[in-house]
Amino acid sequence: MTTPWGELALTRFPEDPRERLRAWDASDEYLLGHLAAREIELSGTVVVVGDRWGALVTALAAHRPTQITDSYLAQEATRANLARHGVEPGTVRLLTTQDTPPDRVDVLLVRVPKSLALLEDQLLRLAPAVHEGTVVVGTGMVKEIHTSTLQLFERIIGPTRTSLAEKKARLIFCTPGPSQGRPANPWPYTYTLPDGVGAVSRRPVVNHAGVFCADRLDIGTRFFLGHLPEVRGERRVVDLGCGNGVVGTAVALADPAAEVLFVDESFQAVASAEATYRANGVPGHAEFRVGDGMAGVPAGSVDLVLNNPPFHSHQATTDSTAWRMFTGARRALRPGGELWVIGNRHLGYHVKLRRLFGNSQTVASDPKFVVLKAVKR
Repeated sequence: MTTPWGELALTRFPEDPRERLRAWDASDEYLLGHLAAREIELSGTVVVVGDRWGALVTALAAHRPTQITDSYLAQEATRANLARHGVEPGTVRLLTTQDTPPDRVDVLLVRVPKSLALLEDQLLRLAPAVHEGTVVVGTGMVKEIHTSTLQLFERIIGPTRTSLAEKKARLIFCTPGPSQGRPANPWPYTYTLPDGVGAVSRRPVVNHAGVFCADRLDIGTRFFLGHLPEVRGERRVVDLGCGNGVVGTAVALADPAAEVLFVDESFQAVASAEATYRANGVPGHAEFRVGDGMAGVPAGSVDLVLNNPPFHSHQATTDSTAWRMFTGARRALRPGGELWVIGNRHLGYHVKLRRLFGNSQTVASDPKFVVLKAVKR
């Protein structure tokens, strides 16, 4: 990536030489070009929110910025990219969306996330640290910035306007209001599940901002909950890509002897899963881990993996995440262990499962979704 401060060699995480998607886009370049062209003062506290693979903080590392991200993968990519460019550990402060933000922000740079709720939560958490002199600039591709995005900046921070589009990217300029009234933060949000969803019927679910379908039970998960395998005895179960943890909590409620590991690459998701599990007073044992899929789970240590894999990486459609989840599950399963997957019918996950496991069985299906089972031989 070409920046006003030189050329950067950037990669995503985990690094894959076959990966065709870049670790930056035109909105990152547009923002960095604006900072240089306008000679924005960067000597104060610079906070970068939603930096997807560390492109922004790597370019600005000399100014010792703070990065705030919901993504474990983005944080690891940032560490790798900083190290590749000789940036000493600690130069860039790496925070998650669950950490306490800085108490003063002089320059706030926001890469607009896919989730409007996550943007709302982060702006509300950072607003007390913003002052009249704070420079606030958002960035994103044109298709990511909507009227609702601008209204959110205006409602929480202050008067807002946008730039002209450049290479299909746009900037957001926001002037902090000296006496800006702000709404209360509605996150995390709790709702009660409906009847007919097995062990979690009429039970609470806790959702932090940014978690998929945070205000209701999505139809895919509802279908999965109606077709979960029976778990009996002291079996180790993984809710892989756990989201708000409703699937793993359903397993734990149905069989308290089960040991459930909740895993997601989203810090918001794992916090939601733990809150959901605690809110239901499950008597069993559970572990909550933010990480890259099944990485770190010992080989041959798991009896059952339950998975609803994503097929998007930000705005890009890709099956690479699902493939890594399936590969990791196969390695972690004991002989005879099972991987259960829910997905849209058109995604063709049965083909991947047959390639990896040598088998794939349809457990249930409807016009939109299919539940598949693969057994490790």
